[in-house]
Amino acid sequence: MNKEIVHKELSYKINGLCFKIHNELGRFCKEKQYADEFEKLLKAEKIAYEREIDARKINSDSPEGNRLDFLIENKIILEFKTKIMITRQDYYQIQRYLLGTKLQLGIIVNFRNAYLKPKRVLNKINAGLNSKDS
Repeated sequence: MNKEIVHKELSYKINGLCFKIHNELGRFCKEKQYADEFEKLLKAEKIAYEREIDARKINSDSPEGNRLDFLIENKIILEFKTKIMITRQDYYQIQRYLLGTKLQLGIIVNFRNAYLKPKRVLNKINAGLNSKDS
């Protein structure tokens, strides 16, 4: 069994940027406001990303209608939420995205929480493939 953390360095950077945004904007903004600020930080850090991307652009077999908030360096799906709590449906959503794109890691960030707790979601089917950061 592979015990390595999938995309450790990159996910650490992403989480740091999310914490920075949460500290600056607080917990009562709209999802778009957090995404706009996050995009500015990605540009400043020179981290490759795509925003509001159709999952079929990554894998043509992906179901229609799967739209990712962010795809970071073609490795990590990042979904922003502004809800009272993350639901089972939110986990199912990102799992669908991971399965459809054949990517290994997704992160759900709920900015409504008083204390930010990004959630890592692994694609268990593809989790053993190419898990090292480049």
